[in-house]
Amino acid sequence: MNKYHFIFDKTKKNKILKKNLLNIYKNFSPKASKVLVVVGGDGFMLHTLKKYNKFRKPFYGINTGTYGFLMNKFHSYNINKIISLANTVTISPLEMSAKTKKNKIISAVAINEVSLLRQTRQTASLSISKGKTTLIKRLICDGVLISTPAGSTAYNSSVNGPILSLNSKKIAITPISPFRPRRWIGKVVPSSSLIQINNLNIQKRPVSAVADNIEVRNIKSIKIKINNHIKFKLLYDKNNSLSKKIKLEQIRKIKK
Repeated sequence: MNKYHFIFDKTKKNKILKKNLLNIYKNFSPKASKVLVVVGGDGFMLHTLKKYNKFRKPFYGINTGTYGFLMNKFHSYNINKIISLANTVTISPLEMSAKTKKNKIISAVAINEVSLLRQTRQTASLSISKGKTTLIKRLICDGVLISTPAGSTAYNSSVNGPILSLNSKKIAITPISPFRPRRWIGKVVPSSSLIQINNLNIQKRPVSAVADNIEVRNIKSIKIKINNHIKFKLLYDKNNSLSKKIKLEQIRKIKK
């Protein structure tokens, strides 16, 4: 029998599941466990991945939220059998290094995306580069998203960004409500790229940066890249792989 550490989101929906699971399985410490079992939704999973990844254990998610893109459907209390048949997917997050108006440097990681958003009624005025190559000199917009393949099906897809295959080794740069130039649809770049975004008008057009659920306000510039030194191991049921979920979203988008 595997040793599990169970992590439950504090919702009414989880109370019965928590009671039943802990009646069957001992809740080992994160350090002593073999697998971390996360019960909740995608937002709770994102928070848990970052908090518990220091233990270097795989995560198995049970969805009690809405969509559950990072999770599995609950279909049995036989956790031993389910996890023994699960497949492992390893993903690396984006890492942002944001410089604020006061030259303070703040770093954070994002599993889904890093978004830059206007803070006021004024649109953002941004320049975007990839390494030494300028992708766009001046973009007037509500903001811009930089998404991983796993995150490309979320907010990125909602603003008409491309959905990337899990093994594509790409990241998507997608504008949010571009005003000038209207026709700029963004860019798909190699996952090895270092993306830099500068705020061209810090005083009049302030912007904030959000890495999943961490917000930094009054951004002067930001650097974003994949951090391959950080690995998150996610366990998926055999017929519920992350690649399959992404492909289904790609098909849905084409049919729209």
